[in-house]
Amino acid sequence: MNTEPLPPGQQRARVLSGMRPTGALHLGHYHGALKNWVRLQAEYDCFYFVADWHALTTHYEDREIIERNVYDMVIDWLAAGIDPEKSTIFIQSRLPEHAELFTLLAMGTPLAWLERVPSYKDQIEKLKDRDLSTYGFLGYPLLQAADILIYKAGFVPVGEDQAPHVEITREVARRFNHLYGREANFEELALAVVKKMSKSDGKAFEASRKAYQQTGSEASLAQARALIVASGALSQADRERLDAYLRGTGKTILPEPLALHTEVTKLPGLDGEKMSKSYGNTIAMREDPAEVERKVRRMPTDPARVHRNDPGNPEVCPVWQFHKVYSNADTQTWVVKGCTTAGIGCLECKQPVIDAIKKEQEPWRERAEPYLTNPKHVHWIVEVGTERARTVARETMRDVREAIGLRY
Repeated sequence: MNTEPLPPGQQRARVLSGMRPTGALHLGHYHGALKNWVRLQAEYDCFYFVADWHALTTHYEDREIIERNVYDMVIDWLAAGIDPEKSTIFIQSRLPEHAELFTLLAMGTPLAWLERVPSYKDQIEKLKDRDLSTYGFLGYPLLQAADILIYKAGFVPVGEDQAPHVEITREVARRFNHLYGREANFEELALAVVKKMSKSDGKAFEASRKAYQQTGSEASLAQARALIVASGALSQADRERLDAYLRGTGKTILPEPLALHTEVTKLPGLDGEKMSKSYGNTIAMREDPAEVERKVRRMPTDPARVHRNDPGNPEVCPVWQFHKVYSNADTQTWVVKGCTTAGIGCLECKQPVIDAIKKEQEPWRERAEPYLTNPKHVHWIVEVGTERARTVARETMRDVREAIGLRY
């Protein structure tokens, strides 16, 4: 995991992540993202949003199902263990500030930056059945950058394949801060803030600042930042200005986020390919237990095992990939030995997976039930989260408008 010292005054780093509303989620969503979301909310100030505008970048004609998909997905978040008391849950489209920041960032973002995003050409190739020659699709990495930057997120949890999206967000923030962050009288304003500190702290800060700028000493940077945090006479704006002065830059209006490379468990679909609704190879998080059993029992296995007494190879069997996620070491050893010696049949091999999935799903179904019987409670949770997010977004947009010169 990449980390760096927290900005002055920020005690708990903020994490931001979102999902497109595709409806009820499947086991691949849980193991690929949601499991980490649940864990992160105990360590970070987590903002999790429904990316309904992002859904329109590739499915702009599917308007009838968006609302249902939004709330089905949120119920699965809550069922998985996302706690609205610990995390902020909100809907992207309810916050026009996202669109405003997207528009303002677009004014200074080179077109070539968007065209070189790896997933741009990849998605065009994969979704040939859709017309993606739209500005919305080209600009979605910039909209994603606005989603992150508007909350001044410190970290974005991603898999390795998504890291380029965080990197372009960092580039966009860096360019914005370069264009608009340095005030004409910045040094004069910063020195005025230093004078608000006690005489001894101000002197120590200046010594550490010079040492850091001359030698790049991380210890000097940490010492200076500690002095900023410890000074009770400084406002949040003062702290940010002093931190920028310390680093020899202008004021950081939009902090650069870092990619949080969390452990991601990749669970394939029932056929061994990527788990996806469009492939028809999923198990929903709240799938009926009887349907779970039916689906797993019908999973393809090693094609070499035509008869019960034919030995097999777990590495070419989709069921083995499920054992890697759901079975302990003893069960995995039993599977390998039984399969390669034809000591067990394929249905015997599948039973521990069936049992483990059904056990995993039990608390999800229990947590989901109150929301399914009272949908208004889900709407209320989203409303509260959206208002909480709006407070942060509006503060950021005030800073952005002032930096650009639009507060007249």
